[in-house]
Amino acid sequence: MFKKILLAAGAIGAAALGVKAAKNMHKMPLIGDRAPFFSADTTNGTVNFPCDYDGKWVILFSHPADFTPVCTTELMAFQRYYDKFKEINTELIGLSVDNLESHKSWILSMSEKMGTQITFPLIDDKNGEIARKYGMLQNDTKTVRAVFVICPKGNIHAIIYYPQTVGRNLDEILRLTTALQVSKAFDVGIPANWQVGDDVIVPPDKKAYQMSDEEKRAQSITCHDWYLCKKSLSKQEIDEKLKNF
Repeated sequence: MFKKILLAAGAIGAAALGVKAAKNMHKMPLIGDRAPFFSADTTNGTVNFPCDYDGKWVILFSHPADFTPVCTTELMAFQRYYDKFKEINTELIGLSVDNLESHKSWILSMSEKMGTQITFPLIDDKNGEIARKYGMLQNDTKTVRAVFVICPKGNIHAIIYYPQTVGRNLDEILRLTTALQVSKAFDVGIPANWQVGDDVIVPPDKKAYQMSDEEKRAQSITCHDWYLCKKSLSKQEIDEKLKNF
């Protein structure tokens, strides 16, 4: 009987802990959600996110830990691409569950030993509060390689996750961010493997398929069937439109 009471008490205790843990858990934000607010210290000063980035696109990304080899190659890659992101009105901000001093020491190491000066901010999230808000902690110890693409209004437009063992592809993150901006600015769809200058997709509700051949030619539209019509969109048109988008 005593053993049964202990087992029952243990089950109740475990259930109570489970309820407490559930209450402390944050719902992972989804595409279309408002980016969760936070205020934090960074290597570039205090940030109030996403308010401080009003009017800009932002790549918020997490890495597992400072002073680790894959993360080091990623941070230097983000820095090499930083000017390209700025050209499309996009800022970078990184995060891990390390403190500010660790971030600063790591940045100094990359500068002195590898010749790369990291100029975008890294967030101090030693307590993991921000990482939990964004669903970046998946084993409760280290942040996974998460990427959130956030628009000037503070809404999440894309989410990517990479495992701890594989570094991110900066060409794809840049392509994705550009594609999101082009899609929004021109009200078009973006086909697989699209690059700037390639044809884009005219949404079926635009009824491009029903246009006369003359109208299609005038708008550089080609239709394969009622549900797949494409139009040309030059790099010059895109660059001009995205200058202040």
